[in-house]
Amino acid sequence: MTLQQCLQVGEARLRNGPHPERARRDAERLLLHVAHLERAALLARRSEGLSAATAVRFLAMVARRLAGEPVQYIVGETEFYGLPFKVTRDVLIPRPETEHLVEKCLELAGRFEHPRLVDVGAGSGAIAVALAHKLPQAQITAIDLAAEALAIAEENAKRNGVTVRFMRGDLLAPVAAESFEIVVSNPPYVPTADRAGLAVEVRDYEPELALFAGEDGLDVYRRLIPEARAVLVPGGFLALETGFGQSAGVAELFGASGFEQIEFVPDLQGIARVACGRRR
Repeated sequence: MTLQQCLQVGEARLRNGPHPERARRDAERLLLHVAHLERAALLARRSEGLSAATAVRFLAMVARRLAGEPVQYIVGETEFYGLPFKVTRDVLIPRPETEHLVEKCLELAGRFEHPRLVDVGAGSGAIAVALAHKLPQAQITAIDLAAEALAIAEENAKRNGVTVRFMRGDLLAPVAAESFEIVVSNPPYVPTADRAGLAVEVRDYEPELALFAGEDGLDVYRRLIPEARAVLVPGGFLALETGFGQSAGVAELFGASGFEQIEFVPDLQGIARVACGRRR
């Protein structure tokens, strides 16, 4: 088959999948990956033939996508904040919405000469690595409970040429005796009751530990917010990613733990995506 024929076959099959509106885009991304081509080269060489072995690998990837597996897991990588990241089913796939959290942390970090930041629940390392890339003067620590996730995060830090200290543990326990100017986290915040309504890519493929946080999605916030206050210097900041309809509950938890100047940053859909508070 030619490159163009492979693309057409892949698109046709994916139109019967969970996201027919993305069939062309997904088929193209899989073909670019398996053929080791850039998009411009694909367009210029679409009449060229593809080896039988490569075509078989491509169609196997299409079958995985047809079953609902995220493209990012199939190709093993994604982009976040303009940087490349390895991703496997051991880590949550970084979302564009989380870039708002990075932006807020960069703004906050500008208030300190040599800020110390700790990323709680690092996953793929997307937040910590993006911050380290933009803040070479900062000391960045990243914590995760899962050893598998930390291994991926460390690999991503090396891939992007940044220095991050990685530690394994539950929330802020590994650094309980230390102090930081900024605590940042994209914690699990999906209510367990919302499981059935999630897209198949999320529900069946992404790690549950990184997704669900009790009946109202606030279980991790209830533990993390007071822990963050304990390690923050006076005047330090806590920045968290939040989900739809959670701003009131999160604001209450911030206030109860002694935070002030509580604010929320909306994403492009108008959802309060980032919660931020200053320790008194």
